Amino acid sequence: MSTPVTGEDLAARVAGNAPLHYLDAVSALELFRSGTLSPVELLTAVAERMETANPAVNALTETLFDDAMVQAREAEAAYRSGDTGERPLLGLPVATKEKHALAGRSLSQGLLAHAGTVAAADHPVVARIRAAGGIVHARTTSPEFSCATVTHSPMWGVTRNPWNLDRSPGGSSGGAGAALAAGLAPLATASDIAGSTRLPAAFTGTVGYKAPYGRIPGQAPLSADWYRGDGPMARTVADTALLANVMSGRHPADHASFGGPGVLPLRYPDAGELAGVRVALCLRLGDYPLDAAVEANTRAVAAALQGAGAVVEEVELPWTTAGIRETIFTHFGHILGPAMEEATAGDQEQLASYTRRFMADARSAAERTTLVEGLAAEARIQAELATAMAGFDVLLCPTSGAGSLTAEGDYLDGISVAGRTLQHYWEGHLTAPFNITNRCPVLAVPSGFGADGVPTGVQVVGHPFAEEPVFRLGAAIEVLRPWAGRYPEL
Repeated sequence: MSTPVTGEDLAARVAGNAPLHYLDAVSALELFRSGTLSPVELLTAVAERMETANPAVNALTETLFDDAMVQAREAEAAYRSGDTGERPLLGLPVATKEKHALAGRSLSQGLLAHAGTVAAADHPVVARIRAAGGIVHARTTSPEFSCATVTHSPMWGVTRNPWNLDRSPGGSSGGAGAALAAGLAPLATASDIAGSTRLPAAFTGTVGYKAPYGRIPGQAPLSADWYRGDGPMARTVADTALLANVMSGRHPADHASFGGPGVLPLRYPDAGELAGVRVALCLRLGDYPLDAAVEANTRAVAAALQGAGAVVEEVELPWTTAGIRETIFTHFGHILGPAMEEATAGDQEQLASYTRRFMADARSAAERTTLVEGLAAEARIQAELATAMAGFDVLLCPTSGAGSLTAEGDYLDGISVAGRTLQHYWEGHLTAPFNITNRCPVLAVPSGFGADGVPTGVQVVGHPFAEEPVFRLGAAIEVLRPWAGRYPEL
């Protein structure tokens, strides 16, 4: 049996002497290997935290503790015997988004009409997590079809932000973000077609990664959609890299997937030394309005990078919120929208209002603009980003212009940001341009807090397929503007 973990052991590894359920994954693995902590002890602590915290945040669709405990005991025995094999997640609890199929379990995507649907096989990322020794102990909420920037549905109710229960954790991977922030899991899976990983990361003070299209395999048929991607979320940059490495690489079920397993470093000993690194700071990506706290926190991040030796220069982009919205909905109108219409035929009265609005907006955009015209707009936007980033290693910008969203909000009448009323809620966030430019890796990390106690975030955008620079800069931000050690009071 492992030696019980002590307060002194954890104090050396968890910022702010946080409780065991907030232990980061990389440190947990170190403790597993040393015999100081058992996977059973970690899972037990996380399970106890779920009992007390999840009723308030409603981040989970189901828990799988019986099976998870069996796996945790097997992992404990493997560490004790030294027979751990090549399993980089061995013994770690991982919360998976309900849309990521888990064989024999529900696959409803929050749709009441699909409540009886059961997955026949694991999603590629779930299969890789399990093969790597990760323990799927819980599954997380999303809005219907993962098509909103908030997380609530008729099926699962309202998911709330652990930092402020009146506010949303964002969407669509809001359950993942809320679970991480509340200490219900050290690692979580997410997906992103217009910001669904990065927005929850910003609003919950966690880390989310949108990999270049194809780097992490998806599930057919929508894996062929070049806007989308599945990816990791965690509470630290190192943990996010750990899960990204497991998820990444060519998979036979996804023709667009490429490369070998990830090789992202988990630690950067010189993270705070940035001499020679060139950062393009673009606050508004054109005309996106910003909440005052969002702007102040983004500038504070830029100043910290500059103080560590980076060259930070402001650049401009010619984008408009309306133009980006039109481009993404043209794309949705020709691909995702029709897929949603087909999947919900005859059941649309059961859908949430935001789902019906999404399909209507997509249909309308497709009627206005052909797919070829949409592709031309995408090519222009991609070229404009390449021009702005020329001569720089990464681009830095806010994740959302809005400081927070109400937990129950639909935002069907638009959104107000910094005194400006925007026609569509997607215009309040700076994420969708980087799904249009979806070969660019984007790491979303915390930047600070807003007036209502909700975290804010920044995006670190890399050149196409250049993953390591965004993680290096994310690790630097984590060192220079540390966010670990502060946790919501639940």
